[in-house]
Amino acid sequence: MATAQAYAYTRPSGLAGDQLGLSTSGGTTDSGPKAHPHFFSGLLTQAAPAAAALLGLADVAQARYHQPRPTSMRDPVVTCNGDRLRMESFSACCGVYARLDVLEGALDGEVLERGTTNVDVNGPLREALARVGGSDPLHLAVGADELAVTTLDGAVVEKKVPLPDRWLRGFAEVQVIASGFDLRAELGRAEAVRFLRALPQNPRVEQWAVPAGRTLRLTSRPAPGAVCLAGPHRLATALPLLRFARALRVYGPAVTSGSPPVASAWELELPGMRYVLTLSPEVRRGFSGEGAVLEALATDEAAYDADLVGALLAFEPRVEPDLLAERASLPAGRVRAALTQLGTSGRVGYDAAEAAHFHRELPYDPARVAAMNPRLRSARALADDGAVRFTDPDLAVVTSDGRPRQVRFEGDRVSCTCPWWADHRGGRGPCKHVLAAKLVRQADKEMSHR
Repeated sequence: MATAQAYAYTRPSGLAGDQLGLSTSGGTTDSGPKAHPHFFSGLLTQAAPAAAALLGLADVAQARYHQPRPTSMRDPVVTCNGDRLRMESFSACCGVYARLDVLEGALDGEVLERGTTNVDVNGPLREALARVGGSDPLHLAVGADELAVTTLDGAVVEKKVPLPDRWLRGFAEVQVIASGFDLRAELGRAEAVRFLRALPQNPRVEQWAVPAGRTLRLTSRPAPGAVCLAGPHRLATALPLLRFARALRVYGPAVTSGSPPVASAWELELPGMRYVLTLSPEVRRGFSGEGAVLEALATDEAAYDADLVGALLAFEPRVEPDLLAERASLPAGRVRAALTQLGTSGRVGYDAAEAAHFHRELPYDPARVAAMNPRLRSARALADDGAVRFTDPDLAVVTSDGRPRQVRFEGDRVSCTCPWWADHRGGRGPCKHVLAAKLVRQADKEMSHR
């Protein structure tokens, strides 16, 4: 399923000489909504790596790693957090999330406003970026009134891009998943180049990278400390950046010898910037189906707290939960749950390098994200239809399609007797029966407190 997302630009983005202009379309700023926000004007001091990384970001947005076929170009999301520019995109199949963080050391100019928008990336701009080399800086304007390249008649340029709903859900899912990552390995430049260049490019290969001295060793089985690498060909956009690389850092969740495939993040440190590729657990699985956000979407308390916490965000590059807890007069645990809820509508992302959320605003509302989750819709229908019956405070029977399923609560763990749970063990989010039982349990708790 896809909807048409319309972007209106005053003129195309372009590169002429040493002038790079990125045209903006509709966004939210710290002073309110703007049709064409103007975020930055100044020097991009590391031109060649920035141009190559931006090209890589655009290549991810155009790629379909599972069942490759031609796809239309999608425009990256750009957030100005004051001390940095963050540029984000998803692959068309939603299995790869890419982000370029242009940090303070690579920017020399004036931040005019903070906020989030889409920027135009077109064919001629891609061709021009591929020719950027040398050490001279570029003059960068993000949303300037006067860009280097203009249309002949000055008319507004409109692009309509098919935007799959699963691509939108990916923004919600990936920040929840990445918040469970820890740094697993760090390779110096030489080791990083050798490792990445030696990777097999077979899309059917599913391997694990295990730290071995100063490098990584590939194996076919998981082990403690390993990082899942499903479809090594999905790291291909990092290869042209290796000539600029200073280090490679790899992030993932804790695994054991019996772990199923999991997501991972691969971060190239470049001069003054970071290029990050986050891979879904399998090539055929996109982030949109992982179900990591379902529990956050299903709780009313987190939704209430999210409204309060969201009003306190101001496009910070690092969101500090303890500071927010003090300002919102909420316990830190509830603030973290609220940040997860805000992430379900794309209002916060997660930076594994800094182990912190960051504020951005996407043009999607929480209700739309919730409506795009069929498991949550089914769970709410079960709860509303009276299909959930608690036989014990920690045991519920959920009747679905005439079949009773037992949902058991054991501390922080919940299990179900349905086939979905038997197949995934919660690895792809809770099943509809668990969600329905949690909804009813939460409603009963709120009733007893009134």
